[in-house]
Amino acid sequence: MTQSHRPFYRSLLISFSFLALLVVGCHKQKPQPPPPPPPPPPAAKPTASLTADRTTILKGESVKLSWTTTDATNVSIAPEVGAVTAQGSTSVNPSDSTTYTLTATGAGGSADSTVRITVNVPPPPPPPPPKAPTFDELFLKEVHDAFFDYDKADIRPDARDALQKSADFLKGYPNEKFVIEGHCDERGSTEYNLALGQRRANAVKDYLVSLGITADRISTVSWGKEKPFCSESGEPCWQQNRRGHFTRTSTK
Repeated sequence: MTQSHRPFYRSLLISFSFLALLVVGCHKQKPQPPPPPPPPPPAAKPTASLTADRTTILKGESVKLSWTTTDATNVSIAPEVGAVTAQGSTSVNPSDSTTYTLTATGAGGSADSTVRITVNVPPPPPPPPPKAPTFDELFLKEVHDAFFDYDKADIRPDARDALQKSADFLKGYPNEKFVIEGHCDERGSTEYNLALGQRRANAVKDYLVSLGITADRISTVSWGKEKPFCSESGEPCWQQNRRGHFTRTSTK
């Protein structure tokens, strides 16, 4: 009986084996898809550096700006300069103190760099030195006429003071020569006043010589009443006309 059932058990065993294989095959896992590629790395953030060859200048001077950037697609400098290359240099001439800003932008963002240029206004130039007066100007200022009393040729005290000041000045210019003119008021004849004018001119010359002015520097002439300084009649005007008057002749 055992042998008669062997074919049956063999068939049953084969069936179970087939069924087990079928079940195992049905539950076998499907292959997994490959993992996605990693995301690309983020874009690098730009860098920017702006410098100047000097940061303080005088108004009207120029300054050199230099810059470098990385990872930037657009680079500019404000104010005034505008778009620039990724690196370079340029000269600027600010009229007032100015802060320059370098801006670099790219896929990774933006970066700035600044430099301030201080503009100083130069002090105004000193005024030119005062123009030295000419000898003619000094002569008119420092040489004083000697005035006389009516019908006199004597050197009065006030005339002595005036002639002393004139002599002090003339001693500083030993090469200068001059003329002493004798003048009178309108009273009296022409001939008389010419003679009186000459006495007055000679009196002034002699007094200057006594003060140390050499005689060869002095010439004399009389104009009498022919060249009055004042044309009105009366003592205030006549006094102005009674004088020994200085004029300059030459310079060696």
